[in-house]
Amino acid sequence: MKRKVSCVLAVLLVISLLAGCSSVNTAGNPSESKTTTLTYWTFNGLHEALFQDSAKRWNKHHPDRKIKLNSVVYPYGQMHDNLSISLIANQGVPDIVDIEQKRFPTMIKGSHIPLVDLTSLVAKDRDKFVESRLTMYSKNGKLYGIDTHVGTTVMYYNMDIMKKAGVDIDQIQTWADYVKAGKKVVKKTGKPMTTVETKDSFTYLPMIVQQKSGYFDKHGKLILNNKTNVKTLEFLRDIVYKDKIAIPTPGGNHHAEEYYGFMNQGGAGSVLMPIWYMGRFLDYMPDLKGKIAIRPMPAWTKGGDRSAGMGGTATSIPMASKHIELAKDFLKYTKVSKEGNIKLWTVLGFDPLRWDVWDDPALQQENKYTAYFQNGTSLFNMLLQLKDEINPLYMTGDFPAVSDKVTTQIMYKTIKLKNESPKKALNDAAKELK
Repeated sequence: MKRKVSCVLAVLLVISLLAGCSSVNTAGNPSESKTTTLTYWTFNGLHEALFQDSAKRWNKHHPDRKIKLNSVVYPYGQMHDNLSISLIANQGVPDIVDIEQKRFPTMIKGSHIPLVDLTSLVAKDRDKFVESRLTMYSKNGKLYGIDTHVGTTVMYYNMDIMKKAGVDIDQIQTWADYVKAGKKVVKKTGKPMTTVETKDSFTYLPMIVQQKSGYFDKHGKLILNNKTNVKTLEFLRDIVYKDKIAIPTPGGNHHAEEYYGFMNQGGAGSVLMPIWYMGRFLDYMPDLKGKIAIRPMPAWTKGGDRSAGMGGTATSIPMASKHIELAKDFLKYTKVSKEGNIKLWTVLGFDPLRWDVWDDPALQQENKYTAYFQNGTSLFNMLLQLKDEINPLYMTGDFPAVSDKVTTQIMYKTIKLKNESPKKALNDAAKELK
């Protein structure tokens, strides 16, 4: 026990020293008397690029309130653990911090919330945002984090395979249509229509969220084993073993090296992932350039919802920050303003939170993403059709535990091993979690 306490104190000391060094105002230099240092923690180097780009623009537009952004990129686990410790200790906190979606509920668990209420930042233009991405980081009507993208889930189709199979992807409106098309793909090409993750939830979770389900309901009640979730998991197992149009994902998930190699060689006809996955195609599947077309998710019934918002990272401000008002203004400039939302696409390739910029000329211009995908500059025209079909994912402080159960046990047992029925796996997990 003493050793554990000593370790925690040591971590706090390091954090305090880091924060102390990084939050010094540069007022000692007359030429920088109006420059304030803001410390920013993240676990993603791309996010750092976004904020550094924003800081340069901010300083040009606000010469009387200049910012020196001291950004630190930590490994994912280390950053979140350090943040949890510093929030509890109420010292050594950054001024601005990224918190990944699954870890966010633990930061606002309980009656005392150590994060600043950001509701006022979106109040004026709230109707211009995809509301589900605000709901996700809210508690008791107050917003505590600003996301980095909508994470609109779509279907990516390999058009070489679709054309060889004689499949018109624009005729795929429902999941039943998708299965029917998948059978043609298998028969004509010998390739699977898709892959089902067995060590992650980006196949399963969007399919239940598009049906207005999830792991929890809006009141925080665990609904992991409800009828919708059971039926959906049965559907996934059926397309692998009954309809035989899918296979378990090589490597277990769509971020595995095995999967990238498999898909880059034309391994499957399609993959279900969010819009931000476009960057993975560019980075890890270069041989598919010009071959991939993006379309909405198939609906469960004609006229049903055709998407879900998946993944995400909220940017928050700790209450213990010494520069709360400046941090709020800078965060609003970076991720709430129209210009900032345009940068979410032009810098990161993410679908912006504000749908009112989706038809902005800046999002219609050619870039490396439009050059890779067949949709070209028409991508956001399609997304505008989906903005009201993106349902919220309700999370509680127990979301990480439930998500871990799904990704490490349920998907593996029901899809990879096939040694448990979806109903039993979900019922057992729900019973254990409760």
